[in-house]
Amino acid sequence: MSLALVLAHHPSPIGDIRLVTDAGGGLRALDFDGFDDRMLRLLRLHYGEVSLTPGTAPALVTKALTAYFDGDLRALDAVPTVTGGTDFQRSVWAALRDIPPGETEGYGQLAARIGRPSASRAVGAANGANPVAIIVPCHRVIGASGSLTGFGGGLSRKAWLLEHERRHAGGRLL
Repeated sequence: MSLALVLAHHPSPIGDIRLVTDAGGGLRALDFDGFDDRMLRLLRLHYGEVSLTPGTAPALVTKALTAYFDGDLRALDAVPTVTGGTDFQRSVWAALRDIPPGETEGYGQLAARIGRPSASRAVGAANGANPVAIIVPCHRVIGASGSLTGFGGGLSRKAWLLEHERRHAGGRLL
């Protein structure tokens, strides 16, 4: 039996966003136009077989995304997510939500912050398996040299998100 999920679309300045929610309105995935294969792979990895039915996303999610793109970077804090994954992955994803908008953190710093200082590669793998981009802000993690490293939505979107946050938060980027 497959997990029944709803697939909605939401416009953004960086392209159409795919939002996947469950029957209770929990956000299971957020990805970008053109990355459907990646999104489906992560959904199957975390939940097994899934079925997607076109529908609408909860107003809480769409209003928060609109506010975020309008410059209210803390609007996403109120959006609950429902993620599968291992305990380690979920600990990384929770720690990602603690990185303030407009700031970045290296993989090693994130690993140390979750109490696993030698696990920077595992943190990178968990970061790459994050199914809920932007809201679980994996784009705020950068390489040790300060370089922009992988992002499921593409490096140009990662750069845009970081610049958007820097501009609206007055934050510092490593």
